[in-house]
Amino acid sequence: MPIKNRFAEMHADITAWRRDIHQHPEILFETHRTSALVAEKLRAFGCDEVVEGIGRTGVVGVIKGKADGSGKVIGLRADMDALPIHEATGVEYASKTDGAMHACGHDGHTAMLLGAAQYLSETRNFDGTVVVIFQPAEEGGGGGREMCNDGMMDRWGIQEVYGMHNWPGMPAGEFSIRPGPFFAATDLLEIEFEGLGGHAAKPHETIDTTLMASHAVTMLQSIASRNVDPIDRMVVSVTSFETSSKAFNVIPQKVQIMGTVRTMSPEARDLAEKRVVEICEGVASTFGGVARVNYNRNYPVMVNHDEQTEFAADVARSVSGQCEEAPLVMGGEDFAFMLEERPGAYILVGNGDTAMVHHPEYNFNDEAIPAGCSWWAGIVEQRLPLAS
Repeated sequence: MPIKNRFAEMHADITAWRRDIHQHPEILFETHRTSALVAEKLRAFGCDEVVEGIGRTGVVGVIKGKADGSGKVIGLRADMDALPIHEATGVEYASKTDGAMHACGHDGHTAMLLGAAQYLSETRNFDGTVVVIFQPAEEGGGGGREMCNDGMMDRWGIQEVYGMHNWPGMPAGEFSIRPGPFFAATDLLEIEFEGLGGHAAKPHETIDTTLMASHAVTMLQSIASRNVDPIDRMVVSVTSFETSSKAFNVIPQKVQIMGTVRTMSPEARDLAEKRVVEICEGVASTFGGVARVNYNRNYPVMVNHDEQTEFAADVARSVSGQCEEAPLVMGGEDFAFMLEERPGAYILVGNGDTAMVHHPEYNFNDEAIPAGCSWWAGIVEQRLPLAS
């Protein structure tokens, strides 16, 4: 099953949908325009059921095949939200919302799944039911968790679930995947150090929170370099350092640091949390201050299931003639919550030689659309074949 002719015919329309979504980016759960557009199109395609408001602003569409003897139900998921980044692409369809842009390609994911939904609604050449899932708030909000917590999997009887993400640096329309742990667990750090503020000319009369927090930032790097087995990956990143004073001559009373911890195993995750607390509280105590640590376990490790991964790779090979083994990714992905509830797989589709995701010059490559749509359709038609 190479790229389907129908998607070549639909390419211009799907591209137009994608660029419209790109012009109107929405952050986290505020995907009101995008969600309404998705629901409108799903109804126009003739989906058997369209439900809004799942996981706050998520949309679910149900498409029944020509037969239902298999009794099988497959979920296909795309994310809809954008990022709080000022766009610098210079394209004619650039974001119209200052400070927000589709810098991760979720506009492309949404458009490709809409294209697949239209095709599947037209043809219905499968035995079973497809549930198309359009999710808000992947970029840190946990929209996948919210949709699962709303009972989505049980409500529609979803038995397997599949997801896709574009990947810059890989030829457009080619695929890669790996079984087992794929994307890292991502945890969020908020740490407040409190000492005794005072005049910068009299540091001996203060408990210097800037010095205290600086030592902690340095020591946090020792978790990955000295506490974790070198073959078990971990990334600790402090991304914000803010004092309670902006004056040149004041030693601040408080300092707040923020960041992330990324791990690939439950054991490494437990160790990271333990050491973050021990290091920050220990450093603060050494200098005579206190540390208040908020370690927020955010997205779990995203784990592809073996059988579904092999099947997803076979479908990819039938579309593009290849499917490479993907590298481990230390970024997070809240499709992990759906894979914790149901077996399934997550695949990467090449975006070509473009800027990396989360960059102000990134743009989804519309040339990947036919391959992505064909993969979605192939998942359904090959997993739920009609009896000959």
